[in-house]
Amino acid sequence: MTEAGTILVVGLARTTLAAEEAKALAAGERGGVVLFRRNVTDGVERVAELTAAVRAAAGADALVAIDQEGGRVVRIREPALALPPMRRIGDLDDATFAERLATAQARELAALGITMSFAPVVDVHTHPDNPIIGDRAFAGTPEKVAVFAKAWARGLAAGGVLSCAKHFPGHGDTTVDSHLALPRVERHRAGLDAIEIAAFRGVVSEVDSMMSAHVVYPALDEKMATLSSTICTDLLRRDLGFEGVLFSDDLEMKAIALPAGEAAVLAVTAGCDSVLVCSRADLAAEVYEALVREAEKSAAFRARLGEAAARMKKMRARHACTAVAPSDLPAAFASSKAIADELASRVPA
Repeated sequence: MTEAGTILVVGLARTTLAAEEAKALAAGERGGVVLFRRNVTDGVERVAELTAAVRAAAGADALVAIDQEGGRVVRIREPALALPPMRRIGDLDDATFAERLATAQARELAALGITMSFAPVVDVHTHPDNPIIGDRAFAGTPEKVAVFAKAWARGLAAGGVLSCAKHFPGHGDTTVDSHLALPRVERHRAGLDAIEIAAFRGVVSEVDSMMSAHVVYPALDEKMATLSSTICTDLLRRDLGFEGVLFSDDLEMKAIALPAGEAAVLAVTAGCDSVLVCSRADLAAEVYEALVREAEKSAAFRARLGEAAARMKKMRARHACTAVAPSDLPAAFASSKAIADELASRVPA
């Protein structure tokens, strides 16, 4: 069932595309890939070869995503534009400069055949003991976060790369890393509206997609956001009016104490349009099979899956791949030198 594959975005094992990975992409059982450090260690030329292999298997509009925020969340290093944590960008109080940085970064990614950056972070950093967000956030107020996140999304679009606002409805007030356990944000509803939700409301018209948080917000629902229709559908779609793609965060994270296939079905039912399985091929296969089984037995789920796949296809078509020939990669990265020098003068290492 192609709809089930369309919404499934997976990690790859190595710096080259394995035969079984290519087969799943070609069969329509995977809709795209997300690259990690393990996939980009052999140089940018090999990264370009990998993304070309993904397109050859899955089609020209295959989603190729990456987490290339800056600071401690960076996959591709030298010769890519080296960005500091986003908090240091926000501290400059120059959203125009932030937009220029995002454009320069996006042009590099696009030259490599990467079509989406899982950025900007729209979390508001409000808890000093937060182990996972911290300086990844632009600021500690929703107004400033929204200004800089919108600028970042505009810059990515100008450089030819899709954006993803994360982690909805806000991971900035947690004290637990959702990779390791299930966090809770105990803020009352008025506080959530004024802080977490306000930041995302401010960017809803600028971003191509959002990513859900594996976090519980008791004032909204006792289910984690990724599995909550109250949050993914009622709040995000009906209240905020978001029309883009909603990604789940990685279904392998320990915050989700469910089998991956079951979690995927629940996430799509709740309102997620794409599910991420970032490491294990066996779990990706489990998720695909679970989505197909549920669609075969439930007309309502089949319709929801079709809606999600349609959103994914529409988004993927928004930015055509602009990968350059391997011989042109040095020039593509050299084009960032001027803004890299300006950044170094404004944000010393």
